[in-house]
Amino acid sequence: MISEGDGPRRFAARSAIDMHVHVTEGTGEAGRDAASRSFQQAAASYFGSDAQTTVGAIADYYRRIDISCVVFAVDSESTTGRKPVASEEIAELAAEHADVMIPFGSVDPWRGEVARRSARRLIEHYGVKGFKFHPSTQGFEPNDTRFYPLYELIESAGLPVVFHTGQTGIGAKMRGGGGIRLKYSNPMLLDDVAADFPDLTIIMAHPSVPWQDEGLAVALHKQNVYIDLSGWSPKYFEPKLVTYVKRLLTDKVMFGSDYPLITPQRWLDDFAGLGFDEDVTRKVLRGNALRVLGGANSTAGQD
Repeated sequence: MISEGDGPRRFAARSAIDMHVHVTEGTGEAGRDAASRSFQQAAASYFGSDAQTTVGAIADYYRRIDISCVVFAVDSESTTGRKPVASEEIAELAAEHADVMIPFGSVDPWRGEVARRSARRLIEHYGVKGFKFHPSTQGFEPNDTRFYPLYELIESAGLPVVFHTGQTGIGAKMRGGGGIRLKYSNPMLLDDVAADFPDLTIIMAHPSVPWQDEGLAVALHKQNVYIDLSGWSPKYFEPKLVTYVKRLLTDKVMFGSDYPLITPQRWLDDFAGLGFDEDVTRKVLRGNALRVLGGANSTAGQD
């Protein structure tokens, strides 16, 4: 279990922090059930990667390449039928690899008070350092006020929350997209959340295609909103995004790979080809993440 003192300072010696890594297999049936396999096979076809990852395998891999990582699964069982790897399991195993791993939790927002109790337990007893939501696969509009009590709980704990934004490879090439609706991941829905919860640190995952302009606008306007650049190889970043990273959002963007769908080596190699200066590169690869993960009272962000 990760104690309060085991936060981001433990990771300062590593070369980078990958803010977006999926745990796809756990003990028992989690990640191996028929529904999970069907979505995994479709994603493998979409991304050209069929790697499945346990916490231990991820830790060994990231330790070898000297990169720290934020790890999580997504609880979308009620909408997709996929049996998720339990956040409790991820947190417990990540504690065994605390030199390289930062565990985030996931709860099903539709479960109301049950979700809040689960989130509270993950915070108080399992030491998760943030939460991950995927509006498209979990089937909810982030600005629906029915979910605000859950955000209030996370905000009061001082933890960041990651929301998937933009299109998703999950369900792509499946009949009807696996029933997943892209509309829930329009980043403009998070503008309401950021305004209503100004002390909640919100990380928009991915460049938000096809709503990239909306995502950039929200991150620029709302002090508490950040972007992790996962899910896309940097060589495919649109020129406007590159300009914002270099100039307007230098302190608001962070490295993320979306491993195992995209490897950190590929992402970093392609990022290096975009011509960012040393100061921007340092902030994107590590400094901004240290500040976000370290919290307002931490000096860990002084990178």
